Amino acid sequence: MTKEIISTDKAPQAIGTYSQAVKVGTTVYLSGQIPLIPETMEMVEGDIKLQIHRVFQNLLAVANATGGDLSDVVKLNIFLTDLSNFPHVNEVMAEYFQQPYPARAAIGVAALPKDAGVEMDAVMELSS
Repeated sequence: MTKEIISTDKAPQAIGTYSQAVKVGTTVYLSGQIPLIPETMEMVEGDIKLQIHRVFQNLLAVANATGGDLSDVVKLNIFLTDLSNFPHVNEVMAEYFQQPYPARAAIGVAALPKDAGVEMDAVMELSS
């Protein structure tokens, strides 16, 4: 098994002992992204929809660094500190994904790093 570590400056740098993504064969495992602005490593200010947009933009940047994009995502995990924000996730997600949508889980959690309201990770399958 050959692991390729994926890294890009277009997404937030790791704030712990992990890689932005790891590619094994044609499968890519994207680490969790919170609404950090890559250039400043500061959290996005504003409502939860702005935070959700930033998380999708961060995931997209890492996906692009693999040679793929969000259409290659086969599984998306969403972690929310307030599950009442789930309709906002659906609304914003429709701007980044088209059918067929990936498999997905939404999980309510007590807290996330840096007091984020949302975090997402994903699994991608590249065509080559």
